[in-house]
Amino acid sequence: MEAIAKLKNVPTSPRKMRLVADMVRGRRVNDALNILRFDSKSGSKRIEQLLLSAIANWEQSHEGERIEDADLYIKTIFVDGGRVLKRLRPAPQGRGYRVRKRSNHITLVLDSKTNPAALNETKIQETE
Repeated sequence: MEAIAKLKNVPTSPRKMRLVADMVRGRRVNDALNILRFDSKSGSKRIEQLLLSAIANWEQSHEGERIEDADLYIKTIFVDGGRVLKRLRPAPQGRGYRVRKRSNHITLVLDSKTNPAALNETKIQETE
């Protein structure tokens, strides 16, 4: 079962955020958190918060299950371009240069590597 978290209108260019997203794509949750916590890029903190939110979403939908038993990993993470604010900057000889302030949308999907049916069978055996 998957857990999804989305972050919209992050005031960072999509290209800079994709560099951080590529570092954690396909990794286990604990490894990804360690990478993001000690990375110096500006997008690392935002993706770390988004990952923690996705973990909380997974816990909400899977009450009674432990994260350690589920073996969570980042199934997909992608960064889309968001709203672009267009401004003019004064330039020589009465002209104006266009400044494009970009933003992005991040979508993160967590999934479990273990089979949920196998987890239920082990719980039944433990209670007997």
